[in-house]
Amino acid sequence: MRYLTAGESHGPQLTAIIEGLPAGLALSPELLNQQLARRQQGYGRGDRMKIEQDTVEILSGVRWGKTLGSPVTLVVKNRDWENWLEKMSPLAEHEGQAEPVTRPRPGHADLCGAMKYGHRDVRNILERSSARETAVRVAVGAVARQLLEAAGIRIGGLVTELGGIKAALSQEPYPRQWELAAASELFCCDPAAEAEMKRLIDHTKAAGDTLGGVVEVQVLGLPPGLGSHVQWDRKLDARLAMALMSIQAIKGVEVGLGFEAARRPGSRVHDELMYDPAVLQQGAASAYTRPGNNAGGLEGGMTNGEPLILRAAMKPIPTLYTPLRSVDIVTHQPFEASVERSDTCAVPAALVVAEAVVALELAQALQEKFGGDALDELLRNRDAYLAGLREF
Repeated sequence: MRYLTAGESHGPQLTAIIEGLPAGLALSPELLNQQLARRQQGYGRGDRMKIEQDTVEILSGVRWGKTLGSPVTLVVKNRDWENWLEKMSPLAEHEGQAEPVTRPRPGHADLCGAMKYGHRDVRNILERSSARETAVRVAVGAVARQLLEAAGIRIGGLVTELGGIKAALSQEPYPRQWELAAASELFCCDPAAEAEMKRLIDHTKAAGDTLGGVVEVQVLGLPPGLGSHVQWDRKLDARLAMALMSIQAIKGVEVGLGFEAARRPGSRVHDELMYDPAVLQQGAASAYTRPGNNAGGLEGGMTNGEPLILRAAMKPIPTLYTPLRSVDIVTHQPFEASVERSDTCAVPAALVVAEAVVALELAQALQEKFGGDALDELLRNRDAYLAGLREF
């Protein structure tokens, strides 16, 4: 399975084409739209969330609710497009209808992109580099999530840190953590920390500043053996890290203990192995067990059957209402950076995007392992593999 996205922040629409989905996968537009709605939630979001109410259209590859095996096309319309018809027109006759943006914003792709492509109007860069692109990636991820769920794999997550405020670690089972996060405006399981985070967001917004944070993605039901150790580009932890780092504003990724593993001796890092056939009666894929999950569900570039635990660190959004200093790329004179609509904090949205890109990588790994042009064939192959694991 592979996919491409296209579209600009203020263009008519965002488009994605997904190739390689197995035939026979039930695809619910309602479930796709639920994920798009989650992406727009969160305390501290900006005015654009009031303009856009994202929904997805399925234009190809699905008939009567099920995939055909041919490419699936998804479209998310930009409802603000009517205000940008001439400013973002593809027609040469509309050239000059918008003032060029010549003041790159610190922390954005503006200056690097303008230098790379030779543009003297930074809008040619910021329109595509905008995090608006993640809307259609969330839609694609929602498709992948439905494939994973058909194979008994579930994904959820929560915000664990915001602006330096850390939420207390929850001892609840993962599905219960997802329920608690869903009831929170910041997707946080710790009510006391959430209240403190909201106060910080209010203070930061009044100061014209922005905040970042840390999100955690959790995945249950993964069989051992997805990914591979034999080549660098097949290691699943590397692919997941790349997927998470591809999200705008993500600057760090952890698996399991993550950076904490570098601070501990090996005896307090590596998960011991045990063998207990009784767990097979509880639905485990294998009789091999671990008393802990410091590895975060990945060893040697492969899933090991434990819950997959990933964290991603998001920097504060660089568009500030108290602008930082910049330099005009035409006059080379100092100016304060231009301001586009912006959020004070988009960490909850980053969680939804993180879940989406993780779902995409896992769906690809699932298909690589079990193959199949149709969903039934993929599931038969998986069942045969799992039967072998129970006897290993």
